Amino acid sequence: MRKICVVIGSRANYSSIKSAMTAIKAHPELHLDVVVCASALIDRYGSAVKLIERDGFKPAAQVHMLIEGETPLTMAKSTGLGLLELATVFEQLKPDVVLTVGDRFETMATTLAAAYMNITVAHTMGGEVSGTIDESIRHAVTKFAHLHFPASQDAKERIIKLGERAENVYLVGCPRIDLVSDILKDEGDDREMKDLFSTGVGDSFDLDSKFLLVSQHPVTTEYGAGEDQINATLESVRELKMPAIVLWPNADAGSDDLARGMRKFREKHSLEQIHFFKNLPVSTYVKLMRRTSCLVGNSSSGIREGAFIGTPVVNIGSRQDQRERGKNVLEVGYEKREITKAIMHQVSHGRYASEPIYGDGTAGQKIADILVHAQAPIQKRIVY
Repeated sequence: MRKICVVIGSRANYSSIKSAMTAIKAHPELHLDVVVCASALIDRYGSAVKLIERDGFKPAAQVHMLIEGETPLTMAKSTGLGLLELATVFEQLKPDVVLTVGDRFETMATTLAAAYMNITVAHTMGGEVSGTIDESIRHAVTKFAHLHFPASQDAKERIIKLGERAENVYLVGCPRIDLVSDILKDEGDDREMKDLFSTGVGDSFDLDSKFLLVSQHPVTTEYGAGEDQINATLESVRELKMPAIVLWPNADAGSDDLARGMRKFREKHSLEQIHFFKNLPVSTYVKLMRRTSCLVGNSSSGIREGAFIGTPVVNIGSRQDQRERGKNVLEVGYEKREITKAIMHQVSHGRYASEPIYGDGTAGQKIADILVHAQAPIQKRIVY
């Protein structure tokens, strides 16, 4: 039985690999070990470990590696601490394959630890283009990884151009789309939406009316500008006088700047028809994406899930710069007037046609099936 170790560092990380974890756990020829680390263990970022356990995955290890402060210095130190601690965990678990997700600092720590220990590294969501330091991390991980699971044809071609062996690159789609597909098919109990405003801070409103969904995170290469950036977004939302759900930023460097801007906004203005959440379950977030008149911010969910659902999106700034996207996305800078105009356009346009750029909802099972037999030499060599 082949031992697969999945490392999860955040709620977004978890939603990006959950369907593959489910398929691996159910596969008779695979054994799943789950390692939870970084912001996935921290309550103020939503404590994803509780959700992971509720979903039936018992973590084999928990790695506290997040140094608080959300600055470039603490981000670098957290990566180093993760490298130290994850190496110890891998020595104990002795996995055959370490499966890592995307482009975050804990992804880099995971990859370096496994690669130095001669453990096969499998990487999802490689080959994509975006802004911030994530761009560099993603391609660096590609050069360490032995098995590649890109989410789109464009990403697959880019991985091969980076000098990776074509036979080790498997176009599977994005596991996040698997969750979206399942959630959208399920027309069952919707109590979570009825009880939505029982948590978080702010006013409640009718979710059957037009409303905005705001999800904006720090851009690490624009450190120090986050407060002004989120202020422009929130002032635009206030000017439009539309109900809005606003999500707290992730744990990247600059998070404190955005959080400070949000707190100042809440202190300065009435929270009438605006509600702030620390985090939301994936199913709730997807249902809100289906209902919202426009998703505003710089979350990759607008690019990935948004294309599949057809959600109108206003993507702000450089965080998703040049990432492959559908017709549902409008690009704007950080200027309030530009943001307002784009939101008005998207609200007026309404739902877009679905574009399955990042998969058809079967990525997780494909990844599990491939992991049963896929082999790649530990000693890597560029092929051009």
